[in-house]
Amino acid sequence: MSIPKKNVVLRTPPAKPRYNPRLAFPRKYILIFIKMYKKFVHSKNSLYLCTIFGLISPMNMKKICLILGIMVSMVVMAQGKASGLKFTDAHQLRVINRGYTDTTPLYTRVPDALIPMMWEKSRWNAYCACGIAVRFRTNAKQIGVRYNLKYDFGMSWMAYTGIKGTDLYVLDEDLNRWNYLSTSRPVKDSIQEKTYGVALEGKMYEYMIYLPLYDGINWLEVGVDSAATIEYPKVDNPRHDVKVLFYGTSVMQGGCATRPGMTQSSILQRRLGIECVNLGISGEGKVVHENAHVLAAADDHIACYVIDPLMNNTKEMVDTLGEGFLRIIREAHPHTPIIMVAGQVQPQQKFDTHLREYNPVRNEIWKGIYTKLKKEGWKNLYWIEQGNFNGPETDGTVDGAHLSDLGFVYYADLVQPYIEKALKKAKVK
Repeated sequence: MSIPKKNVVLRTPPAKPRYNPRLAFPRKYILIFIKMYKKFVHSKNSLYLCTIFGLISPMNMKKICLILGIMVSMVVMAQGKASGLKFTDAHQLRVINRGYTDTTPLYTRVPDALIPMMWEKSRWNAYCACGIAVRFRTNAKQIGVRYNLKYDFGMSWMAYTGIKGTDLYVLDEDLNRWNYLSTSRPVKDSIQEKTYGVALEGKMYEYMIYLPLYDGINWLEVGVDSAATIEYPKVDNPRHDVKVLFYGTSVMQGGCATRPGMTQSSILQRRLGIECVNLGISGEGKVVHENAHVLAAADDHIACYVIDPLMNNTKEMVDTLGEGFLRIIREAHPHTPIIMVAGQVQPQQKFDTHLREYNPVRNEIWKGIYTKLKKEGWKNLYWIEQGNFNGPETDGTVDGAHLSDLGFVYYADLVQPYIEKALKKAKVK
């Protein structure tokens, strides 16, 4: 995936909302509706066609067009600007799924001091907020979000809701699980300001907002209605003292989930109730030693590493760099479990003569490194065989490589038991 060509200028939060969507439709939607309505009612063919067949009179047809137009406008505005809400800087709330404590901005995945250590082509991705989420509790009847994108990035093969939207979840304490509520739909602007369009009952609940997968965040605020309170969460879910760090390619970063909560790391965070740090690096995620040093410098709460880099590595890179990459991490964390994941089975692999031969060879080299290290006596080292994230329908990807939401569920299903086993054996309670 390509590097963003621009860095959007930092814009401070607006002091006042520009208009209230509950009181008036935005000007552009009114103009669009008027234009469509005039075009239709002045079209003799459209009006008299129904009359010829005796279905409806021209006058009634005009009324129906007006009613339908208003209904369409209301649907469009169901998720509008977050005007009329009071906003709280997310710095005052709990920001989760971070592997480092000293990042600037807060939603950067790697600290400034470590970014120069990364391979040069990987550095822009350190600022993407993939996997990071904001936790809070509120008794709001309406929740919104306002944030400043770093890149205002876009790709033709991935939904904008996944690239730069946000997901709202609520903790169902009766079932002790996270329940999806809504997604903010982004527009082409570095400032995003949206309500989630959910009519809440105003009781105190615990919430979570996942941040964009393929864009950075300069600042972020959570909005609630004026009568509501918003606080630091009381429930320690996910646990703050246990973290799993995921490293890999664009698939690990969430390409191409339709929304932020559907990446494998976020799915596993909700299932396991522990923080999951996502260091997937789109277009890169290679076994270069520069990135290994960055992984090794992660905070002390990292209880397990999941390493899935193969799809962006040549077999020569795996052969010459793979072992050293793992040794750098092991030297810094001698007792922390490391889970090595083989490259995925692509849906076209059975019929593509190149992939059918190349992917298994690369996997054998990677597995050979695992076998060698196990013979040396490495403890807490695990191997996951080549994963089929396509399912019986072979519909687990959007393009033969990047996963769909369904593919990410299959990925989480495959990896979850290995993480649970590794944490249990390492006596992580």
